[in-house]
Amino acid sequence: MDTSTIRNAVTALLPQAQDFLCDIMRFPSTPGQEHDLMLFLDDAFKALPVDVERVPMADALRDDPDYSTPVPDIAYDGRFNLRVLRPGTGGGKSILFNAHTDVVPPSEGMPSPWEPRIDDGTVFGRGACDDKGQVATFYLLLKTLERLGIELKGDVIGHLVTEEENGGNGSLAMTRNGEAADACIVLEPSTGGILTSIRGAVWFRLVFTGKAGHSGQAGKTRSALLMARDAIGILEQYHDDLLASSRGFDLFDPYPNPMPITFGRMQAGNWPAAAPSLATLEGVLGFLPNRTKEDICAEMKQILDAKGGDTLAGQFDLSFMYRHDCSVVSPTHPLPVALLGAAESSGVEVRIDAMTASCDAWFYNNILDIPTVVYGPGTLGVAHSKDENIRMADIADAVTVLTNTLIDHCGASS
Repeated sequence: MDTSTIRNAVTALLPQAQDFLCDIMRFPSTPGQEHDLMLFLDDAFKALPVDVERVPMADALRDDPDYSTPVPDIAYDGRFNLRVLRPGTGGGKSILFNAHTDVVPPSEGMPSPWEPRIDDGTVFGRGACDDKGQVATFYLLLKTLERLGIELKGDVIGHLVTEEENGGNGSLAMTRNGEAADACIVLEPSTGGILTSIRGAVWFRLVFTGKAGHSGQAGKTRSALLMARDAIGILEQYHDDLLASSRGFDLFDPYPNPMPITFGRMQAGNWPAAAPSLATLEGVLGFLPNRTKEDICAEMKQILDAKGGDTLAGQFDLSFMYRHDCSVVSPTHPLPVALLGAAESSGVEVRIDAMTASCDAWFYNNILDIPTVVYGPGTLGVAHSKDENIRMADIADAVTVLTNTLIDHCGASS
């Protein structure tokens, strides 16, 4: 099928996709609060010629060693992910799409975050690109296949999941449920990139125990706040050394710091003139494919023990709320090659690149052994910001590319 025919079908369906995107953006689906949106999506996808299955979640997920815990006390009994299946006619390769339905809370200064605003073909609001624009992309892709009557030989599978933003617990649940496919595309805003290398990350929590006392008792107190300060310096140096030893990956090397350390939250004390006995420091450390999440967790503890001296020795507790491994697929693998070819035939400019953030790709690539890349319309540059947006023209481009990719990868029945 020629690209102009596909492009015309996508263009004709784009107003429906925009309405669908705006509808799902109105749900305040922060992590743990996705249920009403999932009910809506269940109905919406059941209106298409696909099979839709609710995949139940359970509180037992919290016992999984890869479970992430930055948001406490989230319940799972009664909640579900969605598995969407467009069966192939047989004899072709299957492909899996993953998109998440949760969003981060509204940003400071974000007016009416749950009411989408449309300006000259661009949709603004929370979730516009991360990741409800990607859910709309998958919806439009299925609508396009239906409109054009394209019968694929291989299956098209969709995982619409919860809780990506707080560690990927929805994708973890789908992974433990089991899935098989020949390839996977995690739909995230990729800024025109086909992202074949995705860095890892750990979110950490440090709790320091000092000795409280009045500011006039110099030498008799041990400030937990100053202990946290010292730990920040130690970990910043560890990051710098880690970055220096992690060079040599072609796709990551163009970035000055593709694996930053961020200290996002610290709590200590209740009075200016008193040394606090407790301090809590939380942050995230990225890492590249020369390390695993287990390596990083162990090395952070070792470096704090080695460099903390008497100040920190035995006086801190280090735990991890979120642990993502890197995900790497060769740029010469048939999946990114198919995407590149489809983009060229669609007149859409793309490139092979690395992702300097973490996402759910590693669940599929590393645990299920399904070759996985990240691709999708929009840019991470505006995700999680008060100006979050996505251009409907970018969604149209992505769906045109993905339709051509499916014809190439899955094979089309004559």
